[in-house]
Amino acid sequence: MLTSCTTEKAAAPSAHLPAELFDGLGARQATISPKFLYDALGSKLFEAICELPEYYPTRTEAGIFERHGHDIAHACGIGSTLIDLGAGNCAKAASLFPLLRPAQYVAVDISTEFVSEALARLRLRFPHIDMRALGLDFSSGLALPDDVRAQQRLFFYPGSSLGNFTPLDARAFLTRLRKGCGLDGALLIGIDLAKDKASLDAAYDDALGVTAAFNLNVLRHVNRLLGSDFDVRQWSHVGFYNEAAGRVEMHLEAKRAQRVRWPGGGRHFAAGERIHTENSYKYRQADAIGLLEQSGFEATHVWTDARCPFAVIHAQAIA
Repeated sequence: MLTSCTTEKAAAPSAHLPAELFDGLGARQATISPKFLYDALGSKLFEAICELPEYYPTRTEAGIFERHGHDIAHACGIGSTLIDLGAGNCAKAASLFPLLRPAQYVAVDISTEFVSEALARLRLRFPHIDMRALGLDFSSGLALPDDVRAQQRLFFYPGSSLGNFTPLDARAFLTRLRKGCGLDGALLIGIDLAKDKASLDAAYDDALGVTAAFNLNVLRHVNRLLGSDFDVRQWSHVGFYNEAAGRVEMHLEAKRAQRVRWPGGGRHFAAGERIHTENSYKYRQADAIGLLEQSGFEATHVWTDARCPFAVIHAQAIA
């Protein structure tokens, strides 16, 4: 029998992570995957970003959940296996616990330490819910352990994180979720919709510089993972909406020419050269629904905010 005091599962060491970083940093256009933004400090900085007046997604989505919570619960059903992808501090899922009343809550995050601390606090508030943390890089695979209930799986992917994938990769990711749903599973997802450039630029380059600190922190994380010697002081944050590509981009720009070393190699960066750290694609509502349909889901309900275009979608797995 499953209990609410199950020990958290630590993230298994992944040999491919350093290779992925080496490949990205060595590419003609240097890149660092956005998943590396979320070490323990990065997760806390992202919490702070969500409180910023410029960063609309969190409060807009929260407003949708607050206004339409009962309808959302009716669409999702009670007693689900709630699988929270990129759970972070688990606050978004926890706000829905009284309505969804999940039988099991699985908090999935690449930063196991951060999410485990959040679960320890949640268990005090909801001792009747079986909870467990799962350290997993779900962007590249979704192998769930046997102790995750197979019945009535509801994947929860809020916050518009789907935009971090290219549309092609987003479809592949959603297809993996469909396979993980089983026969009676579903998806509850937040998707940021296209809006004006000024709002998007401000959201990803705030006046206080919290987003800049969040982006720059990835270099500290990379130093720990690779043994590299990035000097964070020699880099600056760049965030803007690329209208032609339909996405927000985040980069780190070298303030001066420099050589960065890591075991077995290194790279010269010219002044002004950039490392691409994140994309955030913005969708038209019809395109978002079409993407779900192409991935094996049927959008049964869509809840939006007319003042700030954003959508929360319930999508049922279909054969």
